[in-house]
Amino acid sequence: MADRLPNFLHLGPPKSGTTWLYQVLAGHPEVLLSPAKDLYFFNRCYDRGLDWYRAQFRSAAQEHRVIGEVCPRYLPSGQAPERIRACLGPEVRLMVTLREPVSRAFSAYLDHRKHGQAAATFRETSRLLPQLIDDGRYATHLRSYLQHFDRGSLHVAVFDDLQADPQAFLDRVTEWLGIARWRLTPEQLEAQLPAGEARWLPLARLVKHGASWARTHDGADVVARIKHSALAQRVLYRPLGGERPELTADDVAFMHEQLDAEIAGVENDFGISLRRRWNWP
Repeated sequence: MADRLPNFLHLGPPKSGTTWLYQVLAGHPEVLLSPAKDLYFFNRCYDRGLDWYRAQFRSAAQEHRVIGEVCPRYLPSGQAPERIRACLGPEVRLMVTLREPVSRAFSAYLDHRKHGQAAATFRETSRLLPQLIDDGRYATHLRSYLQHFDRGSLHVAVFDDLQADPQAFLDRVTEWLGIARWRLTPEQLEAQLPAGEARWLPLARLVKHGASWARTHDGADVVARIKHSALAQRVLYRPLGGERPELTADDVAFMHEQLDAEIAGVENDFGISLRRRWNWP
């Protein structure tokens, strides 16, 4: 069974529950996921070749009806859709989980801030790191995939549903994948990796760069063990203190102006009423 390639990919976007979904699906007996989330094969590591990618799933067995990867940076990648189609074929199942884009961008900002990669404010950081906004161009990114895949290949979920009822959210995913329902544990119903800040910034930066290196040098399993270690998280990070940054009304208005057409596009293309759910003007 070592020659099996994924038949399922979660594409993103970042900060939309991908770590939670990865951890939950990885425990399902009919699912085999890559040793670590974020292999980045179809955007950053494509030059390593399909044999390298196939080797990440070498432990696939007969009971694994779903073989997959969760990589939140595939959705905004302009190169990924064509590469996925070429390597995995038109039948691969593709999933996205759309989060209200202002809160998603702010969560990403907090993560960059935790690793010393952010400016003093959210607005300044959005100029320094345009992906804070660009990752929320949902209609544009989804239409790139629809150029290479049928609409039926895409399962478009909404992050609000995960927050409201994680078990029902997961039940819809397992039904779509054609596998048995999987009962969540009390721990899996809790929030994952709350916003924090580095205890010692140079060490946090070193760990982040080391993780990127390890993923491309067959060390994905090591990355997974460190990232999911409660002890490692406590050593590296602490919860945000009393000076937690906040979005201003101008920030919110700016984001609405930038992304309103994108939300309207998803509503038109997929029939999902996002403006009402997200209280957009």
